[in-house]
Amino acid sequence: MRRSTARITAGGQPVSWLGANFWSRTGGPHMWRRYDPAVVRAELRVLREHGLTMTRSFFYWPDFMPGPDVIDEEMTARFADFLDRHADQQMSTVPTFIVGHMSGQNWDPAWRGGRDLYDDVWMVGRQAWFAGEMVRRFGPHPAVAGWLVSNEMPLYGGDHAPAETVAAWAQVIRDAVRAAGGDQPFSLGDGCWGIEASGRENGFRLADAARLCDFLGPHVYPVGDDQIRQHYAAAWQCELASTFGKPVVLEEFGVSSDFAADANAARYYRHVLHHSLLAGATGWIAWNNTDFDLPGQDPYRHHAFEQHFGLTDASGAAKPTLGEMRSFAATLDAIEVTRCTRTDTDAALVIPSYLDTSYPFADPADRAHIARSLAQAYVSARLADLPVALTRETSGISHDARLYLAPSVKQLLAPTAAVLERLAAGGACVYASYSAGDTEWHRGPSYGRLDETFGVRHQLDVGMANPIEDDTVVLYFHRDFGDLARGTTLTFGAAGSQHSRAFLPVEPAGAEVIATDNRGRPALLSRRAGPGGRGSLILCTYPIEHMAALTPRVNPDDTVTLYDALAAHAGVRRAVTVDDPRVACDTLIRDDGTLFAVLASHAAEPVTVKPLLAGEALAGEALAGEALAGEALAGEALAGGELTALDGTEAGEGVTLGPFGIKIFIVTGRPGP
Repeated sequence: MRRSTARITAGGQPVSWLGANFWSRTGGPHMWRRYDPAVVRAELRVLREHGLTMTRSFFYWPDFMPGPDVIDEEMTARFADFLDRHADQQMSTVPTFIVGHMSGQNWDPAWRGGRDLYDDVWMVGRQAWFAGEMVRRFGPHPAVAGWLVSNEMPLYGGDHAPAETVAAWAQVIRDAVRAAGGDQPFSLGDGCWGIEASGRENGFRLADAARLCDFLGPHVYPVGDDQIRQHYAAAWQCELASTFGKPVVLEEFGVSSDFAADANAARYYRHVLHHSLLAGATGWIAWNNTDFDLPGQDPYRHHAFEQHFGLTDASGAAKPTLGEMRSFAATLDAIEVTRCTRTDTDAALVIPSYLDTSYPFADPADRAHIARSLAQAYVSARLADLPVALTRETSGISHDARLYLAPSVKQLLAPTAAVLERLAAGGACVYASYSAGDTEWHRGPSYGRLDETFGVRHQLDVGMANPIEDDTVVLYFHRDFGDLARGTTLTFGAAGSQHSRAFLPVEPAGAEVIATDNRGRPALLSRRAGPGGRGSLILCTYPIEHMAALTPRVNPDDTVTLYDALAAHAGVRRAVTVDDPRVACDTLIRDDGTLFAVLASHAAEPVTVKPLLAGEALAGEALAGEALAGEALAGEALAGGELTALDGTEAGEGVTLGPFGIKIFIVTGRPGP
């Protein structure tokens, strides 16, 4: 399967943005009232010296549009100087029109008068007029790289409007930008928080945005209880956005120094940048360029932590996070990132349509349950060195993977059962784990044909859950499976509500029991399918991904081991794997055939791993012959292959990564059995 690496283009050429959201330390949102060209020049210079090439900038709406048909020319003159300062540094910027919301406060122009921003025709017209006026003034400037409508519009305009109303509002403003001559890349600045990514309906559909926009821009500030989930949160949002085929820019990410020590903030930046690169992002815009010393000014008066998100401190000195941005910039240059794409994959993560569709008489809590379980499954797959392409049930499950993961599923559409059977009959491995869901509303599995699909007879009782009795679920393997030997045990901490902490009681009816639980009940079953039984449908009767998603500091858990075994069983080709679940590996390929392996450690201490370069691994290359279902491809060595660091030194037998370290290598040699 192809994994999206869509690029923003400028002048017909692919570009990669690396920059910061910009407020000058002279005033934050009030910088235009206190504009100081010398300070702005110095602020941009320190960013440029650290490899950053662009900013995201903001028309503070009350200042730039003091009346419904008035533009403040003094403010626009200052913005023109701001653009010139960018050009002096060979930098560009993406201006944002409706601001609006900023750093914990909403800022209205006095003339708004409480009118609705989405469905009041006059008010929509005023926004479109303002956008057009800004484009006419600044669109020809070479420092303008793109346009954004808003800053997190659901927080300013609200999340009450129907999706069709929001889409119409966005189209009116986009059309005004285009009519005014703004042909640069365009997007909404909404944060990509819609139902397709979060399971929560806020009117801003990613499907609508993809139709209207040139790129999608997630804003990600995770709060959690598992460090590795934190490392992958931004990458996961980029993956979800990438399913709509448009370039993805990580438009906002970062952390206040009030909430994280400098070393921890730098480590977080390092992982966010590299994992989102491997998740297909084509741009990174940190929040934000500088700290502030404005304790008496709103919003900093009441949101004091908002003063300390900067890449520099309030005096302009670089913080460790800016050092991480500089290192990442050097990496992007070294690999020539605009020539690179993500390698293809044999593994797919199924996104149930219940995440992105509001079905009648369905509990919205089910969508939150799906979102959590999927995010955890993604983390486990990454730690298993298993690159996954996301495939949405809503748009039709892709047919070109060898392994399909459907983690902790409560509901699938009825026709999907036949799709899964066809995939297995064609030689794929389809894995699903059961979940009763988080609520009592229609508690239990709704798969269409669960028994027939997986070769079991479920033993559920009317309206009853089957609670998991033990605090630890143990799977005892009674046969070899993938690269797991008979006698292996995997353990999972039990978690969940009175509804979701439940297993699925089944009897085999054509399926083979691979593993049983603590009490001897079937826990992992396989039903062979297709000619010669070369495909398989695997059912896990426990919601292991859901349980892990609710467990603090759980990663890496034995789901990683199970996913690795599933990959071996399915014959998934992986270019490079390592022998420690705390270290994740993925690959990029350049248009000249150069393959890069990215190794990322999630360990707080130095780790040495021995990479295995697997046969038949280079992305985009067809197999010499049709793969057999199963284990034959799992551990073949790369004949003559080796890893070479970007500086030309060979990796040797092992690779040592420092605490939370990330290294990139060139994979040399040709794959073969």
